[in-house]
Parts: sequence; structure tokens; C-alpha cells
Amino acid sequence: MKSNASAQWEGSPKDGTGTISTATGVLKNSPYSSKARFEGGTSQTTPEELIAAAHAGCYTMALGFALMRAGIEQKSIHTGAEVEVILGEKGANITAIKLKTTVVAPGADAAKIKEAAEGAKVGCPVSKALAGVPSITLEVDAKV
Repeated sequence: MKSNASAQWEGSPKDGTGTISTATGVLKNSPYSSKARFEGGTSQTTPEELIAAAHAGCYTMALGFALMRAGIEQKSIHTGAEVEVILGEKGANITAIKLKTTVVAPGADAAKIKEAAEGAKVGCPVSKALAGVPSITLEVDAKV
């Protein structure tokens, strides 16, 4: 399985703008810019927002499979991801990712859900790809 995306940039790195597209068409010429990335206040996306979406999606799916393997039937899983980027002397760095997940699994053991959640955090392919991030934390809310 291979996934494809592309980016186009026009102008200077600071004042220019670009677009991001995916082969599936889910993103098609979605605008992004340095201003959105480092100043905020725009409706444009950022590479870090896309990383957050990828991490939340991958982690949620990995957790679903981990719960299934543990014999836990969940009604729903919701995960939010916050990616922090800091602009320093040597450029921009992703310094932290915070995952927060809520699992609704009536009658399940909360400790087993948390154990599966921690395992999913380590086993998720996007987590593995982001292993160089200094801090990836996980908060689990098990609604049993």
C-alpha cells in the first residue's frame, strides 16, 4: 500500500503561499502558508495540522484493533492530537504531540482499555514514524 500527496509553493518562503493535494482528492489545492504555520489566525492548513490528523486517525485505528485483540468491544473511539511546533535558532521543530482519546466501552475493564491504549500508541505506524519527537503523551478517558 502506498499513499501519495503533493505540495506546490509560489514566492518566498516567508511571504509566499502554497497548496497541498492528495491523490484521493480529499485535499485538493488546500492552501497553506508560513503565516498560518507560525502566526495562526488563518483558515489555511499547516504541515503540523496534517501530521495531527494523520496521527489521530492512525492511532484511533490502531487502538480499535488493540481493543479487538483484547476482547473489548467498544462503541466508539475519539482521538484528538495536538502537534506543537517551535521556531528556534536552527529552524522549526516539532517538540511535542499530545494525544487524547476517549473510548466508550460499556462493561469493559478501564485498566485493560488503558493498557491497550498505551500499546496502540507504541504500535501505531505514524507514532513509529514520529519517534524522533521529544515528547508524545497520551491521555485516556475510558467510559465503561
